[in-house]
Amino acid sequence: MLTQLLETLNWQVPPWMTSYREYGIEDRWVAAVAIFLCTLVIVAVVRRLITWRAGKWADRTSTVWDDAAVDALRETRWWFVIALAAFCGSLALVFEYERTRDIIQSVMVLILLLQAALWGKTLIRSASTRYVGVRRQNDPAAAMTISALAMIGNIALMVILFLLALDNVGVEVAALVAGLGVGGIAVALAVQNILGDLLASLSIVFDKPFVPGDFIIVGDQMGTVQHIGLKTTRVASLSGEELVFANNDLLQSRVRNFRKMSERRVAFTVGVTYQTPRERLRQIPDILADSVQQQQAVRFDRSHFRDFGASALNFETVYYVLGSDYNQFMDVQQSINLAIHEAFEQLQIEFAYPTQTIFLEQGSTEHESANLGPAGPEPVGSSSGGHGLVRPQRRSE
Repeated sequence: MLTQLLETLNWQVPPWMTSYREYGIEDRWVAAVAIFLCTLVIVAVVRRLITWRAGKWADRTSTVWDDAAVDALRETRWWFVIALAAFCGSLALVFEYERTRDIIQSVMVLILLLQAALWGKTLIRSASTRYVGVRRQNDPAAAMTISALAMIGNIALMVILFLLALDNVGVEVAALVAGLGVGGIAVALAVQNILGDLLASLSIVFDKPFVPGDFIIVGDQMGTVQHIGLKTTRVASLSGEELVFANNDLLQSRVRNFRKMSERRVAFTVGVTYQTPRERLRQIPDILADSVQQQQAVRFDRSHFRDFGASALNFETVYYVLGSDYNQFMDVQQSINLAIHEAFEQLQIEFAYPTQTIFLEQGSTEHESANLGPAGPEPVGSSSGGHGLVRPQRRSE
């Protein structure tokens, strides 16, 4: 491609490169060295001047692409400048072999493609890094998308430049691409799990079920998303270790994301003893409601005498914390618990805890007493509901 373009340009020695004859210089090598040195100095000065002026201009704008372009210009390597100067100097020479000129042009094209790869990679990296740095706090989802697009852009750039390099050295690119297409099927079957995770990572990036910084729960594992890679997603768990999930497994799982939670629903139960007077039972829902409404950034929902438990009378209270921060929720719940404990202490209301009471009942008739026999009463057992009953049994004579 580029070789044909260079050939169509009909690279001839420019007239200014042969003007040395007017000064009596017949040695072409002397002219080539002079051209090499002049080109080297001119390109170095122009590169520095353009970079300085462009940097000044980019500092006055708020866009990221001009800054990225300046960073790309600064990636112009010294070996590229030397190669360019040497190529310009070689135009003043006459070679004995006809293919020498073609070889020099091919080498120069390869060097140009390598420098173009550095320019393009720096341009994409600089633009994406600056954009992500600006948007990471306000829009982490967009920042993650830009990072993925930068990765795809780098891969596409390298593939294109690699194909151009192969075409420059005489490889039939069309046949090569066709062959890779057939072989790619076999490779895809061999690495289908890796490709599945790769496609899953792209799906996560563009669909955005979660982004770095989100708190998620996957099954019985939970933590904060730290990094979304090509194959895995890394999550920092609450206990400190790093959890690594395959991207494909994440897409096949139910993920609970707490990022967009504007408020947290809280339901808790308080149990009191069965010996609590009925007047106190009527007061408990109001006590629980007052304990919740005293807190800030909460919305009270309800409080009721829910049920008769195995060893307690249970009251259920529901409220909402107006925020998603877990520490805020725990601070509110702690304050509510302390307020309930203080109120119950003042009203002498006892909290319930698992207890069991056994009642013993003796027979009252003489007939039953006469039929007990010498062995006396025989215990039957106790029930599981908390109240046991021991009754005397008649024994047959």
